Amino acid sequence: MSGREISLLTDFSLEITGKDIDRLTAAAAHIPRGTRVHLTYLDSEDLETRVKAAGVCRALELIPVPHVAARRLRSPDELEEFLAGLADVSAADRLFVVGGDPAVPLGPYPDALSVLKSAVPQRFGMAEAGIAGYPEGHPDIPADVLWRALQDKAALLTETGLAGSVVTQFGFDSDAVLDWVEQVRSRGITLPIRVGVPGPAGIRRLVRYATRFGVGTSAGIVRKYGFSITNLMGTAGPDRFLRDLARRWEPQRHGDLRIHFYSFGGVEATVEWIADFTARLGEEAMS
Repeated sequence: MSGREISLLTDFSLEITGKDIDRLTAAAAHIPRGTRVHLTYLDSEDLETRVKAAGVCRALELIPVPHVAARRLRSPDELEEFLAGLADVSAADRLFVVGGDPAVPLGPYPDALSVLKSAVPQRFGMAEAGIAGYPEGHPDIPADVLWRALQDKAALLTETGLAGSVVTQFGFDSDAVLDWVEQVRSRGITLPIRVGVPGPAGIRRLVRYATRFGVGTSAGIVRKYGFSITNLMGTAGPDRFLRDLARRWEPQRHGDLRIHFYSFGGVEATVEWIADFTARLGEEAMS
């Protein structure tokens, strides 16, 4: 089984905030060159912080994937200013375009599709766009709306000749993820999928994030992942999740899958865990 697990971890991606860039720099020696690093679009961070983080990624020979949060954008000018800053540090070619948190848009973009349809990112050199997927649903968006949005965005990428991928919200249930992937493929969407998993983190923090993002935290699901919500002490990593995912993953059926790590427990801890888990897989393959 270790061969499939190693395949899933090949070309993994990371997600950090602009505030994590110093920690990313400290851990960079242990991150393969060319690794994609997603940079979230936080309301608490300004343009300078976002652009600087993307530039540091480039300098570290990593691939920055800045996030564009549609509903946080107040105007087309704000979008253009952000993209121009990214272009100045050669970081506007790959973007992850998401709706964003505000229930009411702050400007003219109600969703990720409206940003992609504007063709503004393409003017600044975007050649590849990441779009969001929600295997366990979204707390504020009905399932039929999520599916329609995913299909419309995937179709637009195909029509415009843009490369793309789907990056999922993190979850604790590998069965739910692969069942969702099968539905994605049944709808004719062939884009590569990056399955979101939390890097090693304190259990209290994992439960807090799961509650915030509407990810299932029932006792049965989290026990399957490797911890109990009745015992919030200690740290949990995605070992069992990844092994279960690899066990059920059928490339011809589920298509191209990779892993996307949310570094809730810190960039360095996530990178160390990946290196350690990969080494263990190598030893298992040799035994």
